Amino acid sequence: MKQARNPQTVHEPVGRYVHQIEVSGEGRLLFISGQVGIDANGDVPAQAEKQFEIALRNVLLNVEAAGFEPNDVVKLTTYLVTDIDRAARRAALDNAFGDHVTTSTLIYVSRLAAPEYLVEVEAWASR
Repeated sequence: MKQARNPQTVHEPVGRYVHQIEVSGEGRLLFISGQVGIDANGDVPAQAEKQFEIALRNVLLNVEAAGFEPNDVVKLTTYLVTDIDRAARRAALDNAFGDHVTTSTLIYVSRLAAPEYLVEVEAWASR
C-alpha cells in the first residue's frame, strides 16, 4: 500500500511532487538506474528539454517492462547539467505521469557519464 502525504508541519511543495510516500505491506520494489535522453534509435538530442522527455519515457518503459504501472513510481531523482525551464519540466512530468505525483529530488551536476548527456533520471517504484 502506498500513502502519499504532505505533513501540515512542513511547507507546501514548491514544485510538482509530494513530500513523502509511505510504502507498507507486502509488495514489490523496483529500482531503476539513471536513464539518460537516448531514444530507441540511439540518438541523443542536443536540447535538455527533449532529453528530459526521453529520459522520462525510458523510465516508464522500464516500469512497464517490469510489470509495473506509472502510478507505481514513488521516487524520481533528476540530475541536470544545465537548467530546464520549470514550466517545461512540469509539462514533461504531466505528459509522462498525468495527475500522479512522486517524491522528487532535483540535483545540478557539472557533468554526467558522457558530455552529450544533459539529463539523467532515476526512479523507484512500488507495487
